[in-house]
Amino acid sequence: MQTVDLRNFWQRTMQTARLMVGLPDYARYAAHVREKHPDRKPMTETEFFRACQQSRYGGRNGRCC
Repeated sequence: MQTVDLRNFWQRTMQTARLMVGLPDYARYAAHVREKHPDRKPMTETEFFRACQQSRYGGRNGRCC
């Protein structure tokens, strides 16, 4: 494999792994906000991660009930 192919493969593998554990792609989110909502400032990566966790698990502090 060429270096570019290997790099692309690795990036896609990491993106897939993140999606499998519930971590949407921050770079894709930031590009979307810049393109579709130029009046808004994208969240930082930390804010984005916390918002995704909050959305997925809510404010239950890890409890199921």
